[in-house]
Amino acid sequence: MPVSVPPGPRSRAVRALSLASSVLFLTAACSASTGTPSGADPTAAPPLPGPEDGADPSDGGASGGSDGEPADDGPLDSRVVVIDPGHNGGNASASDEISAMVPAGPNEKACDTVGTETTSGYAEHEFNWELSVLVEERLEAEGATVVLTREDNEGVGPCIDERAGIGNEAGADAAVSIHADGGPESGRGFHVITPGDVDGFTDDIVEPSRLLAEDLHHAYLEGSGVPTADYLADEGLDVRTDLGGLNMSDVPKVFLETGNMRNPEDAALMKDPAWRKRAADAIALGLSTYLTRQ
Repeated sequence: MPVSVPPGPRSRAVRALSLASSVLFLTAACSASTGTPSGADPTAAPPLPGPEDGADPSDGGASGGSDGEPADDGPLDSRVVVIDPGHNGGNASASDEISAMVPAGPNEKACDTVGTETTSGYAEHEFNWELSVLVEERLEAEGATVVLTREDNEGVGPCIDERAGIGNEAGADAAVSIHADGGPESGRGFHVITPGDVDGFTDDIVEPSRLLAEDLHHAYLEGSGVPTADYLADEGLDVRTDLGGLNMSDVPKVFLETGNMRNPEDAALMKDPAWRKRAADAIALGLSTYLTRQ
């Protein structure tokens, strides 16, 4: 369905993938595991169905489906999802721009940040982008209209208020900001951040965002092989009132911190293309579960 969005964000082509097959695989193969044992091969678990091995996740707009439109009459037909890949590849060279103060709710915060990276130098902004495009492909295959808050990994920003504004203008049914944490090396796991009560800002999105967080949390825990964070949050769920990306949103929105890039086990998974496909399946399943319940 046509959606009016600011210049830049655009949907990419559909890949032939069904979330229904992901549900079957998750039920059969990922029902009990919540983590990868220390020292175990992080790629040992078979990946969920995804795009071909070695495929560039950013090439869908050029060589994907025939017209780049969402699948007709899919289970998510008429649904609009905004995927917000955190940070951007050009942020490090634009310190003045990303340090500028912007609205973040009742207060102001910096436009954006550089993000974290693994000890081997795999940047969070790159990981966020690669994973977000995989999620986009899966949702579009189910009929959703998907909007990305940035169109590549080469630019600067957008600022946190602009990222929220993209979801608002799109009239998104759900929005998720995809990140990876930079926690202590000894800490492992993922967590989902949902907005708390900020008078005059989040009043109408707190409850639907909580439901979105719970569905995403459940699917990611079951499907990704990453346990809930053991160094912050409460069993993988956190409530915050200081994040501009949440405070400025008028649509249900959460942040997914997919793991801790500073932890060797989580980092090994994040650097693995097969695992990123598995994680994308889990995220898409969580979003689909929430959207089909509304």
